[in-house]
Amino acid sequence: MVKQERAVRTRKAILTAAARIFEERGYRAATISEILSAAGVTKGALYFHFSSKEELAQGILHEQDQQLPIPDRACKVQQVVDTVLLHAYRLQHDPMVRAGVRLSLDQQAGEVDRRGPFTHWGDIIGELLEKAEAQGELLPHISASETADVLVASFAGIQSMSQVMSDYEDLLDRVNALLRHLLPSAVLPSVLTAVDITPAHANAIADELRISPGQE
Repeated sequence: MVKQERAVRTRKAILTAAARIFEERGYRAATISEILSAAGVTKGALYFHFSSKEELAQGILHEQDQQLPIPDRACKVQQVVDTVLLHAYRLQHDPMVRAGVRLSLDQQAGEVDRRGPFTHWGDIIGELLEKAEAQGELLPHISASETADVLVASFAGIQSMSQVMSDYEDLLDRVNALLRHLLPSAVLPSVLTAVDITPAHANAIADELRISPGQE
């Protein structure tokens, strides 16, 4: 049990260090030696858990998806919004999520399978929109899967722009603008009037899930 707990701690230390290095330097420029130094572990310990830099990157992409989901909401459009806002909040506060996003958008990481996060978020948003459609929350012409693709792709662009322009400081405001423009084309007006898309709501969701700034 002690060895297993130590192994879990070591793996987390390696992933946390790698996330910081990948976020700061990008996949191509990051080196195993930098990650070893930042994690304070031996090369043998690192290679026990990860056989290559590519596998480390995949570990981070997987890790950022293992976050607490939004609890069920009666209004599924609100649940979609809460999912998006919470991810934006985590981007501002969680280095693992930031590293995962940078890796997923890093065209220099050619050997890394970067499809996972897009597929993961497309499936989550698509399923919620299908439930919203079943509850009569969407406009009649809307395709849940197509709208999910548009939302995920648009959010990826918003993330990238916010990172360049303000290091994510304005991300929640940009997400609010995105939702204000996108949702009216997909959601019934009577439903939309009760949906909270404000930046302050992201903090309320984090409080609900007891996520503290800087929590990994």
